Amino acid sequence: MPRTAIAAIGTCVPDRVVTNAELTRLMDTSEEWIVQRTGIHQRRWVAEGQGNSDLALAAARQALERAGWKASDLEAIVYATLSTDHMFPGDGCFLNAKLGVPGVPALDIRNQCSGFLYGLSVADAWIRSGQYRRILLVGSEVHSTGLDVSTRGRDVAVIFGDGAGAALLEATDDPARGVLSTHLHADGRFARELWTDAPGSFYHPRLQPRMLEDTSIFPKMEGQKVFKHAITKMPDVVRAALEKNGLVAADIKVLIPHQANLRISEMVQRALGLRDDQVFNNIQKYGNTTAASIPLCLEEAVRERGVQRGDLVALAAFGAGFTWASALLRW
Repeated sequence: MPRTAIAAIGTCVPDRVVTNAELTRLMDTSEEWIVQRTGIHQRRWVAEGQGNSDLALAAARQALERAGWKASDLEAIVYATLSTDHMFPGDGCFLNAKLGVPGVPALDIRNQCSGFLYGLSVADAWIRSGQYRRILLVGSEVHSTGLDVSTRGRDVAVIFGDGAGAALLEATDDPARGVLSTHLHADGRFARELWTDAPGSFYHPRLQPRMLEDTSIFPKMEGQKVFKHAITKMPDVVRAALEKNGLVAADIKVLIPHQANLRISEMVQRALGLRDDQVFNNIQKYGNTTAASIPLCLEEAVRERGVQRGDLVALAAFGAGFTWASALLRW
């Protein structure tokens, strides 16, 4: 049975850098308040007319160039996002067209912060079954156009950024490379603790004038509940992956936690007993980019931490749904 290896990763973030100082001119907040609560110093926001699938396209093209692949080499696209360009169809189809690969299947996944790992699990299953041998896995988000950038919405607005990461996955017969296992979970009892209520098909019509006034079109988060669950579920799901493969935390070259909040990442590191050099974070520069955060972080970690062939890489995420997931792979 083949295994799933990462052939290359590409990334894209918008040119516009939004500092904490800039946000203080838009809402009642401060640099100290934001950094203490999130660890974020700046984030990237798209320019007018720049869409989710545009970021994904740039990331995909970079990955293809690095791998020496052509777009025509792709056999499937798995696209994780909560912030599609349009209500439908999914951005996987828009990316399909922009890459010029008509006929290649495109699957969109809406698992928010865990989206990239849910997508990796799907792609890994396809490759292990022999259905496809080369897959493009994307995590891409544009949050900035859907935030309440005011004092009223500051608890959420200061957190999120825009960006995209694309991983090229390929089948390998090398036993020293590839995905060892993926682990997925969800608990819908907490769905309303981190969500955007409207617009939605639950309402008739889906979009109503009052939604603009009562802020139901903006994301809402019960921060303490999210924090409490994240610092428990993420270490647990990493431990489950290690146990599944007969490994221990000391075997990890680098852990890439979803970049939700630097304090969460620090608590996860402490719970797992990992050294500073075993965990990589870049939320300071990009904020929370949801489905894009793990590939954005992984690409930097591979370069900056000198990840080599055969090194053990751990990925973990927690977010809206609630959903959480982990994966272990040999680089």
